[in-house]
Amino acid sequence: MFEKLEKFQLVSLALILAFGLFFATKYATNSLSREGISVTGSAYEIVKSDSGKLTFDINIQAKTKAEAYSIMKKQLPVVKNYLAEKGVPLENIEVKTYNGYYTYKYNNVTRSYTNEIDFFKLSQPMEITSSDVNKIKEISIDIQSLLDQGIDISVNQASYFYSKLPELKVKLLGAATTDAKDRASAMLKATHNKVGKIQSVKMGVFQITDVDSTSVSDMGINDTSTIDKKVTAVANVVFKIK
Repeated sequence: MFEKLEKFQLVSLALILAFGLFFATKYATNSLSREGISVTGSAYEIVKSDSGKLTFDINIQAKTKAEAYSIMKKQLPVVKNYLAEKGVPLENIEVKTYNGYYTYKYNNVTRSYTNEIDFFKLSQPMEITSSDVNKIKEISIDIQSLLDQGIDISVNQASYFYSKLPELKVKLLGAATTDAKDRASAMLKATHNKVGKIQSVKMGVFQITDVDSTSVSDMGINDTSTIDKKVTAVANVVFKIK
């Protein structure tokens, strides 16, 4: 009798454990399906800039302001002619307002500047733009040859831009979201779950860098120093699990 009672207790315990495991598993599965999985996706595309800008200064030093300005008036046509020979249309050449200031003689005895004028320095800023980015690059390197004609040129780094960036950003965001879904599917495959509907999407900052760069910034990067650029989009997506 005791043996039968013991067997009955063991069978009852086994049934209780089995039902408990069943309901626990069912609850866990349902709980998991109500949760979401957060995945970061990315996409990039290599583009070539379709416009460029180059700024530079004509630097002049003379005894007086009038003399400096007179020299500038003679040198300006020479610079414009150089740019015309390089294929830059006149309407793409902008002559900005010049900057000038007096420098004063230094007294080595008192180790201080005097009130006596030494020179007047004049800086004439200019800017050229073109859809021919290779031309901009060529001029940025070659324009220093004007030194051979007695013209002192200070050249700033050329800037290159891509005009279709807004459309590209939309395209890349879609691709980054798709990449996020593919990653989520790969992660859930091992748990025998599938990717459900999107619960939320958060767009990351865009990184516009040179092609070989691996730099990333929380504020985003907008490189204008290179003709060929890599535009990278990031999207953080939360998917429902089913």
